[in-house]
Amino acid sequence: MKTLGALLLAIGLLLGAVQPSAASPGLCVGLVCADQIQRSERLPWQLKLRVSDQRGHHERLLVDCRDGVLSPREGLVDRGYAAALAKRACRIAVES
Repeated sequence: MKTLGALLLAIGLLLGAVQPSAASPGLCVGLVCADQIQRSERLPWQLKLRVSDQRGHHERLLVDCRDGVLSPREGLVDRGYAAALAKRACRIAVES
């Protein structure tokens, strides 16, 4: 499945259907990728993420790394993948 996704992305890049910036996201889980990951200055347990999916939907999310709650709880980007992505970003933020 990953090979098929990579092949489709390469074809999209060649045909100009996919922008090159969409080909190099910061962190991905399933169909959702995040870039512009920032730690909140006021609340060190909170991360700010800009997430996008393969359909071109973009959102800015806040995640509370103490309990994994996303804000807003509903939106265009699939919240199952977004929650998994947020959990992974929180683990990486704690390690660094």
